[in-house]
Amino acid sequence: MKLRTWLSAAAFVAMQTFGSQAFELGVVAFQMSSETHARVANAIQAAAKEKSWDVVVLNSNGALPTHAQQIENLVQRGVDGIVLAMSKPVEFDAQMAAAKQAGIPLITVMSGASPNALFDIQVNEYAVGANAALYLLGQLGYQGNILTQRFESNVGTRIRGKILDVVLGENSAVKEIGTASMARTQSWQDDVRNAMGALIQQNAGNFNGIWASFDGQAFIIDDLLRDQGLKKGDIKMVSIDGGQETFRRIKAPDSMLMATVAIPFEAMGKAAVDAMDRIAVKGEKKEAVTSGPYLFMTADLVDQTNVDQFLK
Repeated sequence: MKLRTWLSAAAFVAMQTFGSQAFELGVVAFQMSSETHARVANAIQAAAKEKSWDVVVLNSNGALPTHAQQIENLVQRGVDGIVLAMSKPVEFDAQMAAAKQAGIPLITVMSGASPNALFDIQVNEYAVGANAALYLLGQLGYQGNILTQRFESNVGTRIRGKILDVVLGENSAVKEIGTASMARTQSWQDDVRNAMGALIQQNAGNFNGIWASFDGQAFIIDDLLRDQGLKKGDIKMVSIDGGQETFRRIKAPDSMLMATVAIPFEAMGKAAVDAMDRIAVKGEKKEAVTSGPYLFMTADLVDQTNVDQFLK
């Protein structure tokens, strides 16, 4: 009787130990030198730790081979779930398919849809692009010349640029007289600094607006313009993403940055963890979270009229 009681107790302890084994979440951010990638990854890590999960956070440093290898490593490790921040589903279709085949639920953030992911957490980039473009043209009085800094290798920034082109096509009094497209991801800051520095010098005195596809680019351009002694209003500059440094510059009198469309990156990271918990841990169907390939969140236009609401 005593032996049977002891065996039952041992079995119960073993079951409790097994049952309390932490959920392991793998997180891969494409380029954490970009503030937005880091904000998403950090928010995911914080939300997962609140649930007492084990979290593996990896930074691909903007290198495609590294990103592919890190996803493969997580699949081989047998993690319980994977979240990819600012990934590229077309380029990494094979790695994402391997995760799906292994039965590992995968969610992406600001990456674009994939048949091998549960869904992508996104804002409506078409609306975001329209808000930024129309705000800039409004600040210019719908006339003048602009320079643009683009990024074609990310689906979100590419959409923003295409919407800008549509807006410019319908407003011919505003002309794009120079553009640079960021080509490198590992040394993107130097890429932007060199290309826009040259454009600003070549077109000095001949432009009154700048459009940047994301705030990190705008910071570099802003510093270039401030080094020339320009003040807010001398050049109207608009970008997209949001964040405390962005909001500080919008408020600052010595910054050219007039507005951003603020994307809720921290909320996106938390939403990824909450969705993973509902689907992978609690067993809810994906359709209970979102019915399509995207889980959309709201972006806010922030300028000097409402920036104090966003500054911490």
